[in-house]
Amino acid sequence: MTRDILIKWHFPHPPEKVWECLTDPEKISRWLMKNDFKPIVGHQFNFHTKPIPQMGFDGIVYCEVLEIIPNKKLVYTWKGGPRPGVIGLDTILTWSLSPDGGGTRMVLEHTGFSGWKNFVASVFMEKGWKKIGKRFDVLLTETK
Repeated sequence: MTRDILIKWHFPHPPEKVWECLTDPEKISRWLMKNDFKPIVGHQFNFHTKPIPQMGFDGIVYCEVLEIIPNKKLVYTWKGGPRPGVIGLDTILTWSLSPDGGGTRMVLEHTGFSGWKNFVASVFMEKGWKKIGKRFDVLLTETK
């Protein structure tokens, strides 16, 4: 059993501004989670949030930047588990940006959910990703 997530948004801001919100650690912490992200291929970083022990999640998302095309594409791993070194979720997150009608089309692809437990996790994560659009839009509007 496998499942992927695909979500699309449109923001009335140029791709460069959207890209900044996707790649600036301080801005990422405002719309997603506390992190130590750097836009460098090969950089390993973590997101930190509240643990969910009943789902086998220690509150840390373990990531590595896989691909960067400035203002167009950002790809990184998205792994989680009950404790460091024990990974139960091993997925890929891809952000794609393209100019669209005076603004930017942003597409999130979160792929690689396999097995029943990760299928269930993907359903909850999809709901969360959909909420991100509103927070992202607020940040873009506030950012000059």
